[in-house]
Amino acid sequence: MTPTRRHAVLRRVKDITLSTTLSLALLGGAVMLQSCGNNNSEEERTETRFGKGVRTYITETAPGNFKITDEVQAEPGQAGAIVSYFDGHRDTLSVEAAKRLVETDQSTNTYLHNPGAYQSHHHNGLANALLWGSLGYMLGRSTAPQYRDDARRYGSGIYANSELYNRSTRVGETVRTSRVTRTVRPSGGRSGFFGGRSRSFSS
Repeated sequence: MTPTRRHAVLRRVKDITLSTTLSLALLGGAVMLQSCGNNNSEEERTETRFGKGVRTYITETAPGNFKITDEVQAEPGQAGAIVSYFDGHRDTLSVEAAKRLVETDQSTNTYLHNPGAYQSHHHNGLANALLWGSLGYMLGRSTAPQYRDDARRYGSGIYANSELYNRSTRVGETVRTSRVTRTVRPSGGRSGFFGGRSRSFSS
């Protein structure tokens, strides 16, 4: 093979190699951006905050039977429940602890995920007292109008007396209307250093 022909072949091989390398790099970048877009779409989330909170006082009047004996308005950071048990001991539940209890109890978990099947599971246990009191709005109880009848039907029986129920209804309404839900989603499928956007709305 002549030197001229050999150089021409080598140049062609270099051109093919360079072209292949650039193509792979470009394809790799496209795959990376697509992957980022897919991951960011999964990062969309909803955050819920309350401008007002409530402190609920609950008493176990008989083993396994709980009644709300008082409710007072509180700052969100001071919200929670104080529970006096039948055996004399007392416990304080933060909003997070109360929410875990409501989510793991069979009765209240049924309501949160399938309200239509709840009636046969309803009882006067602690989780139900937490859910149907004013604190329930902070624990995941719906604020939608179609569930207001449930709040009256089940909530009225969880309070110690009708006077307390009527007064606490106003407290609960203040908590309910102070709820703000913020949806955070990537902007144009991007987040992180690409930037993001969010929107807020009240119940």
